[in-house]
This record gives sequence, structure tokens and C-alpha cells, in this order.
Amino acid sequence: MKEKETIGIGRRKTSVSAIRLRRGTGIIDVNGRPFEEYFPLPLQRELILAPLSKFSDPTKIDLIIRVKGGGVQAQAVATRLGISRALVQEDEGIRGDLKQLGFLTRDPRKKERKKYGRKKARKRFQFSKR
Repeated sequence: MKEKETIGIGRRKTSVSAIRLRRGTGIIDVNGRPFEEYFPLPLQRELILAPLSKFSDPTKIDLIIRVKGGGVQAQAVATRLGISRALVQEDEGIRGDLKQLGFLTRDPRKKERKKYGRKKARKRFQFSKR
């Protein structure tokens, strides 16, 4: 019989992170690489594991994370959202606490498209009087 696992998907800018959460021994696999290797900064690792450390024991949960797109920081925030959503699927009682801490809030900001007649989205070409 296959072990029960919950799936959570998190997004931020162009990053998409899919998390499979199951009972285990605390192994975290990110795109086939160890967690510490993929997210080298301790601040990013703390950010990702914050919902786990607050509401369950990280040493008793295995995480399989598949993440793509965007930069490392956006991937970290997307992963945190995915973990939070997976935890809520497992136990609906912690939804209010996670929401209060801001772990279930999807950051809607995206890169604004470039407009014609401009250098970037809002920046204008340099004006020359003469």
C-alpha cells in the first residue's frame, strides 16, 4: 500500500513550486538535489521551513519539492506557500494560524509588460532638448 501524501502548489512571480508532503524521517529533496545544496542561504531555508517548524515536527515529514521558473528567492517564497497549502490539506484546523502569519497569502505582484515607445515598462527614452 502506498503512503498517503498531500500535495500543495505555490507560486510567486514566475516561480511554480509543487510540494509532496508525507510522513517520514525529515528528508527534503529539491529537484533531485539536497535541500541545503539547492537553497544555500540559511535565511531562505528558515523561510521555507517556517510553517513546518511552527505547526509540525520537520524531522517526521519528508518533502519532495519540484520547483521551476524565477529566481531562488521567488522559488523559496513559492515553496513556503506550497508547504502551507499542503499542511492545511492535512489538517484544516491550522488554517487560521497560518493565515494570520501570512503563510497562505499569495503575492500577486508580477513583472509589468514592456510598452511600445518606452525603454521598459515605465521608463522613457532619454529626452534631448537639442
